[in-house]
Amino acid sequence: MPALCRDCLVTLPAAAARCPACGRPRVLAHPELFALSIAHVDCDAFYASVEKRDAPDLRTRPVIVGGGRRGVVSAACYIARIHGVRSAMPMFQALRLCPDAAVIAPRHDRYAAVSRAIRARMEALTPAVEPLSLDEAFLDLTGTARLHGAPPAVLLARLVRDIEAEVGVTASVGLSHNKFLAKIASDLDKPRGFSVVGRAETEAFLRDRPVGVIWGVGAAAQAGLSAAGIHRISDLLRWDEAALVARFGAQGARLWRLARGIDARPVSADAPVKSISNETTFGEDIAAPELLGAHLWRLSEKVADRAKAHGLAGRVVTLKLKRADFRLLTRRSSLREPTQMADAIWRAADPLLAAEAPRAPFRLIGVGLSDLGPAGAADRTGDLLDAQHARRAAAERATDAIRARFGAGAILRGRALGPGDGAG
Repeated sequence: MPALCRDCLVTLPAAAARCPACGRPRVLAHPELFALSIAHVDCDAFYASVEKRDAPDLRTRPVIVGGGRRGVVSAACYIARIHGVRSAMPMFQALRLCPDAAVIAPRHDRYAAVSRAIRARMEALTPAVEPLSLDEAFLDLTGTARLHGAPPAVLLARLVRDIEAEVGVTASVGLSHNKFLAKIASDLDKPRGFSVVGRAETEAFLRDRPVGVIWGVGAAAQAGLSAAGIHRISDLLRWDEAALVARFGAQGARLWRLARGIDARPVSADAPVKSISNETTFGEDIAAPELLGAHLWRLSEKVADRAKAHGLAGRVVTLKLKRADFRLLTRRSSLREPTQMADAIWRAADPLLAAEAPRAPFRLIGVGLSDLGPAGAADRTGDLLDAQHARRAAAERATDAIRARFGAGAILRGRALGPGDGAG
């Protein structure tokens, strides 16, 4: 069984408890290790890792990236996660679980800059890099062994080793024969993980996993599948494709294929980005306007973050809400000019949320930006009735630059704190 030391990159003919060259235990062995070439690389607790990198005194402390006590968690380091802190959790709950955590306001331009440094290293290996967000991407390394003198598994181990040493954040790798399985694999052994799913083991690997591991199978889809007696992928395997299509429509064919590990989608670096969105599903339904507003601001920042990273701006802002009865509400607002600013996205979405407030509580909230194009001259003039638009856009850019240079605490937006979290 071929093996690889993830620290010194020596290849071995068989698995070993420790690398015979460097003596370290991070030896990866798999029958198909050097035959697979589709990877998903996912940074570990990315926002929190960047903050710890930039402030070494935080490295042994729990770190929460997000707003104040009335805000929500954008990201949590693994130390905070041990205490039960999770993304999108209300800040007061996170601090109750982990009162000693350092709470840091997000620095989205800083995260985008680190993402670009990581992306450049990926693209040095292969032109087939498909970003999913700032901190994760698919890579297709088919045919790169001759160019780089090493099989894809070695190149990936070198990549994450170099990212950790040169960029200062860690990442995990999933390696398989398609995108679906590679993405599942990258989450199996975080942080600093490297997991492999080969062709021969695909069915056995998937069989006992919950249907929720399938992309697009969220809470509502799981409820529908559960009503049909489908809880795990092994349950899906008992249905033929025609029966699934009859019960679930086009989604049924997709479920049939993915339950068998069939995913023919290519890794596409050139696929146009048609929209940028972010959403969160709550552990408990939420009706409180101030908490919904805090989530809305956090999501607006994440959408703006991705728009800036891709150099895009959009003219249509979409608000997505899911009621307690799983009914989905979608509302849109068209802007006079394209934007990539969190402030502009939030200001377009906030009135939409206010109009739907009587329908609360909600179990999900999401924000999207579409009708995308190059950023160019976006956010220059704003609404003629809003004389402060250009000033706020300039202030947001200046704030991002100051945070990137002097640290997260240099400037803290009041809206990120939520009501009642003043400086007093």
